[in-house]
Amino acid sequence: MGQARDASGWGGVLAQAGGGLVRGRREAPGAVVLSALAWSAWPFLPTGVAAVAAALCTLVLAGALARIAVSNDVAGARTLGLGPAGLQFGATEMRLLAGFALCGVFMAMILSVAALALLALYGLAGLDAEAIRARDWAGVGAPWKLALLGAITAAALYAVVALAARLSLFVPATAAEGRIVSLQVMGLTKRGFWPLLGGVIVTAAPKLALVVGWGLGVLRGEAGWIVWAVVVNGVQAPLTLAFLGAAYRQLVSISPRENAHG
Repeated sequence: MGQARDASGWGGVLAQAGGGLVRGRREAPGAVVLSALAWSAWPFLPTGVAAVAAALCTLVLAGALARIAVSNDVAGARTLGLGPAGLQFGATEMRLLAGFALCGVFMAMILSVAALALLALYGLAGLDAEAIRARDWAGVGAPWKLALLGAITAAALYAVVALAARLSLFVPATAAEGRIVSLQVMGLTKRGFWPLLGGVIVTAAPKLALVVGWGLGVLRGEAGWIVWAVVVNGVQAPLTLAFLGAAYRQLVSISPRENAHG
């Protein structure tokens, strides 16, 4: 019975993501447009200027969407510091910046260790380098060895993706709790990791479509980059933050504390 209720709850979380996409664009249109413009302008600006502009506008967008995602309505989001049209830069944005930095450093460390371990493992496997360069896969090594290396590599990739999914809740948690939340957010996902991971994958559909389009050569050059920037900021970001906000509320099983966090 408890499992049925939990499944029903997570089904509702996923359903809320669609409504949250519309709500995020309706209540924070300025932040969506500003971030889309900043990322679209990247090819036309000096790299340093483009990077700073994109980072700042992304923080504004993340702050706006996170406030909306953890609030019941626009009044609650404004209590949490949502500005006109989603344009604000306050304490929440600074906390998000710190959270991004902490989680980024942690993920970089994990990726480095995983990459070094895999490189060492592949080196010890004694694969035929000449066969690899010639793409003669039959001569690379014994089939059982290749299968084992493939399984280990898949497990390592899964571990990285799973860790990223668990850390992703730091954005709504930071907005809702009014403090910097980074690695400690992983404790929340002990009760609902698989639904969270599944939801993150499902709501990544717009970005996956962009990747496929880029791979097929449909999105190329500056025009392709602009399409990418518009879809990521206007569709992917509101959809992802809406799901993560609903997931956070499902996991804590309480209404967000709508105090004036800035």
